[in-house]
Amino acid sequence: MRIVVIDGQGGGIGKAVCQELKRRHPDTPIIAAGTNALATAAMLKAGADQGATGENAVKVCARDADIILGPMGIVLADAMLGEITLDMAAAVAQSRAHKILIPVKRCQVTVAGMQDLPMTNYVELAVDEAEQIIKK
Repeated sequence: MRIVVIDGQGGGIGKAVCQELKRRHPDTPIIAAGTNALATAAMLKAGADQGATGENAVKVCARDADIILGPMGIVLADAMLGEITLDMAAAVAQSRAHKILIPVKRCQVTVAGMQDLPMTNYVELAVDEAEQIIKK
């Protein structure tokens, strides 16, 4: 099972996802793919087993993943203040992996029906979804 967590900017969402995944499944390997070194470092510090940074890293990790977790901006070109390139967004969207996207009220996108929950709740819900896939 190849679990890839993708994040950018400060890596706060990816960090929280890695921490929660490792808390629940300490033996499950996690790959951190950051759009920048700060995001990658935050996810590694939070328990990711491997990490890589940049556009090509995101593309390669997305291609080989079974599960991808990250903020919804990872499928939107120019999201995260431009850190998500068109090629990154396409690689994630086209990946055969099951994608678990965490809603974020940025990127000029609104998900209809989305509740106004704290980010920690969304992280727990995302890891719940990943856990169901891991158990199958």
